[in-house]
Amino acid sequence: AGRDVRVDQLTSAELRRVQLGAGQGFCSLAEALDAFPDTCFNVDVKSANAVEGTIKAIRDLRATDRVLIGSFSTSRRMAVVRELPGVATSVSAGGALPAAHAARVGATRMLRRILRGVQAVQLPEKVAGASIVTDRAIRSFHEVGVEVHIWTVNEPADMIRMLDVGVDGIVTDRADLALPIVAERHRTR
Repeated sequence: AGRDVRVDQLTSAELRRVQLGAGQGFCSLAEALDAFPDTCFNVDVKSANAVEGTIKAIRDLRATDRVLIGSFSTSRRMAVVRELPGVATSVSAGGALPAAHAARVGATRMLRRILRGVQAVQLPEKVAGASIVTDRAIRSFHEVGVEVHIWTVNEPADMIRMLDVGVDGIVTDRADLALPIVAERHRTR
């Protein structure tokens, strides 16, 4: 939004005044969950201060079944997951590298242990310099029952390539480009 300030340095009222373009602005997690009752959300818990509010919003709106909790921090992620039985979660940073290596070589028994209790991996295309968007890695993740979400994919050709190899989700800054690609795939199935 062209402002030199972090989100956590602003009050809710101040955030609401920030214009994000096209008439859009910030809303709370509770407002987003309420406004889109049939939509699934990927919630990345960015700070310890966000844990309590995240739990409250999801619990109050009975949205546990449509939220996936992620965080680079295992302790933050688990603080939320422990309070929301049944909520889906993704692997945190500490498990990302071992999971990526195990998936790349097809070590599914090891991968199953690393990913116990998670329903998704959310990773960049390359982990430690090696791509995880390969047939073998995607097949390995799927074999242990875990979805693969790749971030941050903003180019249409990359989106198509990811979907062609079997990635389950794409994290993007360009939903305007991703939505037609995904819609077309659903139309042709």
